Amino acid sequence: MRTPIALPMAELVPHAGRMRLLDAAIEGDAESLLARVEIRADSLFHEDGAVGAWVGIEYMAQAVAAWAGWRARLAGAAPKIGLLLGSRRFSSRRARYLVGEVLLVEARREFQAENGLGHFECSIAIDGDAVASAALTVFEPADADSFLGARAHG
Repeated sequence: MRTPIALPMAELVPHAGRMRLLDAAIEGDAESLLARVEIRADSLFHEDGAVGAWVGIEYMAQAVAAWAGWRARLAGAAPKIGLLLGSRRFSSRRARYLVGEVLLVEARREFQAENGLGHFECSIAIDGDAVASAALTVFEPADADSFLGARAHG
């Protein structure tokens, strides 16, 4: 059974400002999270009354981040930085999301290893109709600063 999520997105994901694309985390459980985003004229990536469906990959990735952040908050910890390693089987029945449309973005964990590597099945629905899906591979390093610093220097 899913639990309603009352925390603002700023407390769930490390994204800031306009890069925080999701409006709210609605509900979640041990394996999944449902989030909401409304397409607005001031949305990042907005052009000519719409946002390209390719941005759906980032909506999905941020839903995964929100799930991880929510689970961290439940355990008394702060959200950590995660990395989107790749996507497979991205499929969209739409080329664009129009201003005014409300997207429900779901991320469901299928696998997560002890080393931080995870696999999530994700989808986007509008008015109950599934319009996009993808499988995302993500990585959450135990110590993001050390991990990223080591990669930058050698």
